[in-house]
Amino acid sequence: MAACYATHTLDFSKTNQFSQLFLDFIAQKNDLKEFYGHFPNIENFEKQIEIKGNSFESEKRVVLANALQNQYKNTLNPPTNQIELLKKETTFTVTTGHQLNIYTGTLYFHYKIQTVINACKILKEKYPKYDFVPVYWMASEDHDLEEIASFNMFGKKYTWQTDQKGAVGRMNTKGLDNLGFKEEKAKELGKFYKDAADKNQNLTQATRNIVHSFYGKDGLVIIDGDDRELKKLFIPIIKNELQSQNSYKKIEESNKKLDNLGYKTQVTPREINLFYLDDNLRERIVEVENTKDEENNLFGVLNTDLVFSEEELMKQVEETPEKFSPNVALRPVYQEVILPNLSYTGGPGELAYWLQLKSMFEYFEVDFPILLPRNFVLFIPKLVHQKMQKTNLSFEDIFDSFDNLRINYATKNAENDVLLENEKRELLQIFEKIEARSEKTDISLQKSVAAEKTKALKRIEHLSKKLRKAEERKLSDAIGQIKAVKDNLFPSGSLQERHDNFLSFVINDKDFLEKIQEVLNPFDLRFLVVYEEDNNL
Repeated sequence: MAACYATHTLDFSKTNQFSQLFLDFIAQKNDLKEFYGHFPNIENFEKQIEIKGNSFESEKRVVLANALQNQYKNTLNPPTNQIELLKKETTFTVTTGHQLNIYTGTLYFHYKIQTVINACKILKEKYPKYDFVPVYWMASEDHDLEEIASFNMFGKKYTWQTDQKGAVGRMNTKGLDNLGFKEEKAKELGKFYKDAADKNQNLTQATRNIVHSFYGKDGLVIIDGDDRELKKLFIPIIKNELQSQNSYKKIEESNKKLDNLGYKTQVTPREINLFYLDDNLRERIVEVENTKDEENNLFGVLNTDLVFSEEELMKQVEETPEKFSPNVALRPVYQEVILPNLSYTGGPGELAYWLQLKSMFEYFEVDFPILLPRNFVLFIPKLVHQKMQKTNLSFEDIFDSFDNLRINYATKNAENDVLLENEKRELLQIFEKIEARSEKTDISLQKSVAAEKTKALKRIEHLSKKLRKAEERKLSDAIGQIKAVKDNLFPSGSLQERHDNFLSFVINDKDFLEKIQEVLNPFDLRFLVVYEEDNNL
């Protein structure tokens, strides 16, 4: 592997990219402390180990390991050792989750997984008597196809056209191998989708094989929650959710507190936070009016004719728990029920909705994990870094708007004082004298003098803008380079990691992902700028 990338860190607040809720969480503001457990520093993991170690039953470990072995039966070189480790009471997981975005979606998908892998390595060094397994939880039951069906490579959007319905993980991958791209690296990934289609497998299996090809060597374990044996462990909470609907009440209580603190909440809970899951179907379960018997509840499935009595539904939970799929509010509880998990890694939006859930966890008597933010990365290619150096853009500058950068550059590099500061001072001195004379002559003239001063200053400001525009035309080459920097690092106005696919980078540097992973520190809670140095400068 070639030389590593250079790095620079910035406080999140310097980037103008994060919500106040996330910034206050990082700053450990007292108002937020009731909404999470332990803060994500490495010392607190010892406390979390004690909590989870005392509560997670060994029987669950056996069920988990057996389920994983079954899930990996169609994957070459499965992480057998890691799965066996999960049977030990001294083994814990560090988990991230993500949708099954085609071709891995945006860059930060990889950063999330690399965060948990590196966290496990650091935790093992700190607490050698324990073992730590990085886990990627596939959101295979999600039914929002639009969110996963496209990706951007080299400025072009590629989209999977399919009319399949229901949980995306169960969808056939036919057509995913041929989206019209010519890049060989992309075609290599496409083979995973073609192989799954040829073997009548699904998007879940294809995604598992793709991610395993990247991170199996790092001991990553990939879990699919759409699993009958794992859902059996969740039966008590499924029943509770259907009968009591207390998760709705608990989340709403937290939402009101957060609203009162001035924070915007991410998740709106439902009275029942469960979907009914079947082939080509994932729809919400709702209570429906029982006109014949008001004392006995009826449950329906939206957009279908399915209706159950409470007794029928409870029986179905026992017999086919795999048909009950938690929504975004309840899925975290499912995750923590079936995993010996210490922490969850996500982005600012995910961590924001986890902060809404702690009181619900307490109600279900499920341990709330440490919330460990993922690593946030902006990668600056060598040619872009050269443009930054030529135009004297700092790593902090690039997070400012292009308009501000353009104006500041023209102002600083103008041959003349385009701000007309001296002229403004001279004008103010003149009006001070006029004001003094008008005061002696006729005090009623002061308003007129003040109005004329305002007009004169506005005229100077107008001329200043014209001068600056003229200087911008003279500096158009340099300003064009600044625009090229912004367009490259913030495509479509978004952070690079939230827009671009990794293929845009790995095609030019086959070791790109490995080099990024090498410089990520999960416990350094700052924004990371990674760049290629130009040794010739």
